[in-house]
Amino acid sequence: MMLNVAILGAGIGAKHLDGYLGLPDRYRVAAICDLDLEKAGALAAKAPDCAAVSDADAVIADPAIDIIDICLPPHLHGPVAFKAFAAGKHVICEKPVAGSVAEADRMLEAARDAGRMLAPIFQYRYGRGLYQLAALQERGLAGKPLVATLETHWNRGADYYAVPWRGKWASERGGAVLGHAIHIHDLVTAFFGPVTEVAAILDTRVNAIETEDCAAISMRTMSGGLVTSSITLGGADDRSRLRLVFDGLSAESGRNPYAPGEDDWTFTARNPDEQPSIDAALGEMEAEIARMPSGYVGQFAAIADSLEGRPAPVVTAEDGVRSIELVAAIYHAARSGAHVHLPLDRDLPVCVDWVPGDVAVSG
Repeated sequence: MMLNVAILGAGIGAKHLDGYLGLPDRYRVAAICDLDLEKAGALAAKAPDCAAVSDADAVIADPAIDIIDICLPPHLHGPVAFKAFAAGKHVICEKPVAGSVAEADRMLEAARDAGRMLAPIFQYRYGRGLYQLAALQERGLAGKPLVATLETHWNRGADYYAVPWRGKWASERGGAVLGHAIHIHDLVTAFFGPVTEVAAILDTRVNAIETEDCAAISMRTMSGGLVTSSITLGGADDRSRLRLVFDGLSAESGRNPYAPGEDDWTFTARNPDEQPSIDAALGEMEAEIARMPSGYVGQFAAIADSLEGRPAPVVTAEDGVRSIELVAAIYHAARSGAHVHLPLDRDLPVCVDWVPGDVAVSG
């Protein structure tokens, strides 16, 4: 099946295009849509027979388009997705999938009503180290999750926030918790299970912006595993790190900020006598894992498999809703000073809109 895609937004959309071009037998990028036609044209020139356009509504209405890929500023994700579902399109949506829990819930409902896929982008899940950990977990070699430490220590300064919509509650909808650490939080839930309890301290310590750029977060997951997440946009460079401790082994990533799964991970048995079993399993799976695509290519391959009716490790719409629910819980915990339990009561004001004060824009 050849799937026709329109990418809306020529910024991060460039990374998406590279992903689709890595699967030329499965996807055709038919259009790049951006208000900056010159930017759209430069990107469209990289794909065969790809049009550069500026009218998003016309692209969404085009019967030849199967998938609308939303790479727009966060406050536009929901409104555009609703139009796409109404037009009978599948939707692939960059993080964050929505600007509030209420909006995420409505997007999930709209996708179900339309009988179409809502695929949140969490391309970090697709990479060699994470495939290895998943396989070790499936073989029963990891054991019970105990604790995990996460670091999202990146460098973002005035040049990054010169983009008008960044650093503002009304348009970016959040800070480092929403826009940067959302990936690493998704990764830990993939192995420890959904978050059930959170406490948090947030601050704006690095940049002259409205939203937070530092955080210290504690979480409990459905498996009982405890997680600590350290976030700053004031690092000397961009580094991410995950260390996941199970009662059978400890797994640790490298420092790759944008593709931690593609790093060489280490897997160390708690009982040294079990290390040969772990090493043997890793050796047995090496050839298969080497053939598995990573990053956007890996996620887009899984989406295509699912749309063709084959089993695939897709990031589900429900995963996307949970990622937004966790963001809301973190903001609620930081502002209230309380331990917040998930799933959240949908009657809580933070589910309707977590944006504070007079800048609030209802999701």
